[in-house]
Amino acid sequence: MALKTTVLLSLYFLYTVSASFEGLLPNGNFEETPKSTDMKKTVLQGRHALPKWEISGLVEYISGGPQPGGMYFAVAHGVHAVRLGNEASVSQAIPVRNGSLYALTFGASRTCAQNEVLRVSVPLQSGDLPLQTLYSSNGGDTYAWGFRATSNSVKVVFHNPGMQEDPDCGHLLDAVAIKELTLPTATKANLVKNGGFEEGPHILLNSSHGVLLPPKQEDSTSPLPGWIIESLKAVKFIDSNHFNVPSGKSAVELVAGRESAIAQVIRTVPNKAYSLKFAVGDAKNGCHGSMMVEAFAANATMKAPFKSQGKGKFEGFSFRFTATSDRTRLTFFSSFYHTKVQDYGSLCGPVLDQVEVLPLKM
Repeated sequence: MALKTTVLLSLYFLYTVSASFEGLLPNGNFEETPKSTDMKKTVLQGRHALPKWEISGLVEYISGGPQPGGMYFAVAHGVHAVRLGNEASVSQAIPVRNGSLYALTFGASRTCAQNEVLRVSVPLQSGDLPLQTLYSSNGGDTYAWGFRATSNSVKVVFHNPGMQEDPDCGHLLDAVAIKELTLPTATKANLVKNGGFEEGPHILLNSSHGVLLPPKQEDSTSPLPGWIIESLKAVKFIDSNHFNVPSGKSAVELVAGRESAIAQVIRTVPNKAYSLKFAVGDAKNGCHGSMMVEAFAANATMKAPFKSQGKGKFEGFSFRFTATSDRTRLTFFSSFYHTKVQDYGSLCGPVLDQVEVLPLKM
């Protein structure tokens, strides 16, 4: 009976992936517990000790909460998580659609105050995510990483490439989901692709912290289709179920000041005039103060002042620019750094939405 159930679940997963799957990977929240014979205290024993996953190196299966030795592990998406020791990894082979763009969403956090990096990879593509910066104070940081499938099956690997002096340090991974993304296009009504940020990564169930989009993401594989994350820090993808959003279901929050920037390169006609419009507001998440957003297009710039009282208000802004080539880069970043009034350990910032570019009639 158990074998029949496993086969049916595998067939269902294969079917749903081929039909634009969105959701947790098999045992993506690590709540399917290992056999007691496959564990020595918290350390997993054997390559296939973690159900539905393959492990390499020292991987621990832990429960959230206080730990021996005085440590505390925050597991935001369930009860259980895995901790990756030095050079350890967990991986899973999943069916995908060759040529399609996907975003992985996963809960990840460091356990020590060290410069830890989590490496995420599929064949021919990899990215190193810096975990040094904590964007929320309770360990609820959730990240997204994008990739383009080069076959009908890929092996997703989460790897700790570091060699920490303290063997008790290591990354926590507590939920993994995937979403096939639709590629946005520019239209006559808006030259900006995905200007309303409606297409983006999967939001984990009961996740109220949004999804961090890591720095240095190119537009070809960005988890936010159409946009480049070109800054040193992440930006946050937020949804209307948990945050105030100016329009639609999604927006982005610029959570790290000038170190949190997004950009897009659009097609333009040299010497032609255009109008750039966008909305700035607050997420109604305890972020107060002057939330100025700076916008750049060709040789034109604008500082959009927005004074937040944390009530979920927003304002529209626009300015004119003249294209200097057949490609024009649009860039947005926050002028200042912010933390929540009631939680100084959580970074926040202005919300950006409804980005629109139209040619001006002469």
